[in-house]
Amino acid sequence: MLLQKSASANLENKRMIFLEIGMIISLILVLLAFNWKTYEKQILNPYLRGAENIPEEMAQITQQKPPEPPKINIPPAVTMINIVDDEMDLDDEFIIDAEINESDAVPVYISVPVMKEEEGPVGEEEIFKVVESMPVFPGGEKALYSFLSNNMRYPAMAKEAGISGKVYITFVVERDGSITDVQLLRGIGGGCDEEAVRVIQKMPAWSPGKQRNVPVRVQFILDVKFTLSTM
Repeated sequence: MLLQKSASANLENKRMIFLEIGMIISLILVLLAFNWKTYEKQILNPYLRGAENIPEEMAQITQQKPPEPPKINIPPAVTMINIVDDEMDLDDEFIIDAEINESDAVPVYISVPVMKEEEGPVGEEEIFKVVESMPVFPGGEKALYSFLSNNMRYPAMAKEAGISGKVYITFVVERDGSITDVQLLRGIGGGCDEEAVRVIQKMPAWSPGKQRNVPVRVQFILDVKFTLSTM
């Protein structure tokens, strides 16, 4: 007679379940094994825990002494003693009277007046550049430029070189209207500078400049224009 197991008692049906449970338990053990830490035991000696008392070495601070002042040899004071005879009378009393009585005569001091140098007329030596009434050419500005154009001669050297432009001349109009101290300020060359100075020196007397209604010397600047004809 053959023995037969029941289906509920057959372990082959539960094989996969046991396999899964075994793999889960194995995985848990592996994880615990990886996370397991061990520490080495250290024996601490009590005397190592004490603080060592080591004195710190202090660096010595050096101070620089200031240089000694130079020695000055001071000669000893010499007391002059004047030896006199014992029988000579000495006047040891000095009386200073700082008081004055009404009956005492007081000398009167008269101050000597200081003589001032007499001032010369206004503008005797000074040369003005701007005054209340400026110098004027006889007949005005139009007559001035007419005089220049009639008396000016264009230099041949300037014509050949094609030189043209303005020549600036400075001069002084004296108190009587005469022209002095004619000088060139800025020129263009080619003989134009000399020609401008020559004509300025030939100008007639101007009406002088005035400061406080007094004729004075005035410095004047005039530009003389040289222009080549295009014809």
